[in-house]
Amino acid sequence: MNQFVRTLAWIAAGAAAGFAYARLAKKKQDSISAPQALRHSGTRTIETDRLILRRFTVEDAPAMYSNWASDPEVTRFLTWQPHVSPEATAELLRDWCGRYENGYFYQWAIELKELGEPIGTISVVEQNDDLKKAHIGYCIGKLWWNQGIMTEALSAVIDFLFSEGYQRLDSRHDPNNPHSGKVMEKCGMTYEGTLRNYDWNNQGYCDACFYSILSSDRK
Repeated sequence: MNQFVRTLAWIAAGAAAGFAYARLAKKKQDSISAPQALRHSGTRTIETDRLILRRFTVEDAPAMYSNWASDPEVTRFLTWQPHVSPEATAELLRDWCGRYENGYFYQWAIELKELGEPIGTISVVEQNDDLKKAHIGYCIGKLWWNQGIMTEALSAVIDFLFSEGYQRLDSRHDPNNPHSGKVMEKCGMTYEGTLRNYDWNNQGYCDACFYSILSSDRK
């Protein structure tokens, strides 16, 4: 084989190797840039020792109104005003019920088993599919504060959302409402810092204390 033929052979071999390497690199890159998709099962019933976390119905309006939605103490550090009537609550619930078939919609009623009616709510208020993260918000009637109920509900929702494929879950609270932060800590969430004048609630502009938990933290 003369030198020219040998040179062509080396060029062809190099090109083939380069093509194979490029395909392998692209396959690896695709596996990195296209992680497993989130399940987006939507609001599914979750049962704990004391609670049933479930979808709301319009028939929950009277209980929601009287147990927490009309109470200014409950909404003090929230972004929405107390409901003015059970009818206003029912109107909101009709909207939520119409969205339950959307797998991206996570909005649970917190039903106390011994009472048989909802006493609060917990939901995903923000989410990002690309980063597989979600932000959780919650509230509960004051008659059930400091009984570990919200900790029980949040812990169950965290487990469920990790099973959906999320890798990061976070939440935040007004520093003037430290009890909410205690709930996050009890659920294994880590304090990340306080952002100044980040938020707004019924008290006006406020700082926001952020907590998070990663799926790897549960392993």
